[in-house]
Amino acid sequence: MTCRRRLRDWNEAGVWQRLHESLLAELHAAGALDWSRAAIDGSHVRTMKGGPRPDRARSTVPDRTPGSI
Repeated sequence: MTCRRRLRDWNEAGVWQRLHESLLAELHAAGALDWSRAAIDGSHVRTMKGGPRPDRARSTVPDRTPGSI
């Protein structure tokens, strides 16, 4: 089994999420977390309703319909 497959399997099994939660719990119990230095952005938190969607880009392909300029 390759490392890539093993990492994929661990990810699918939720190993990394459980490891992260366990580490946070241990650090919290030890009083070693400073949440005042925490940062969060859209790459880490899923928006439930979604954010604004950009306008659709105009086509750069020439219009071939009759009468078009």
